[in-house]
Amino acid sequence: MTGAAASGKEASDLAARLNRLRAAVLGANDGIVSVAAVVVGVSGASAASSHVITAGTAALIGGAISMAVGEYVSVSSQRDTERSVIDRERRRLTDSPTQALDDLARVYRDKGLSDATARTVAEELTRHDDLAAHLDAEYRMSEGGVVSAWAAAFASGIAFVVGAVLPMAAILLPPPALRVPVTFVTVLLALAVTGAAAARMGGAAPLRGMVRTVVGGALALAATWAVGSLLDTTGMV
Repeated sequence: MTGAAASGKEASDLAARLNRLRAAVLGANDGIVSVAAVVVGVSGASAASSHVITAGTAALIGGAISMAVGEYVSVSSQRDTERSVIDRERRRLTDSPTQALDDLARVYRDKGLSDATARTVAEELTRHDDLAAHLDAEYRMSEGGVVSAWAAAFASGIAFVVGAVLPMAAILLPPPALRVPVTFVTVLLALAVTGAAAARMGGAAPLRGMVRTVVGGALALAATWAVGSLLDTTGMV
């Protein structure tokens, strides 16, 4: 395998791993927040463990399936768009190779190369792999880097379940009087971790991501607890 081919494969593998990691982090975050909100809300209305288990399990199963399906649909749409771009470029290279070469040279001129150097670079890259050259220069993508919808869906669904187990354990293991406080603390610490991870993956400041995620999670937990307590107080449940 040539150095260029190895580099392209490594880039594609890295993109695939990052795609699965992104889906996993988002899935875990949603699992933590959504299931925690459900069990905290139910705890506000009823202290019965059976009610909490039933509601939490239903939220876990439904949420995991919903998360996986949503991720599959989203990534499938992205994959279809990428494949459409690849097919269009392949046809253009077949139908109008001269124009395609001129366009590639113009891309490198726009990046600061002289006319002669841009033309030379375009010609050499075209001889090596014309499709790869155009996809990289014009779209910052590669043919082998098309995302996998199934991998993203699986990673997201499994991560949702793993994230959901945390609030379930936090709400059921402590004594009844400590359930909600322990769940609040546990969930917010977990959200701080997932928020920092998501921010780092996106190239943003981890602290900002942590604050956004923790504040959002705290508001969700407080709102569901307040609603559950209100329903219990008014005798509606």
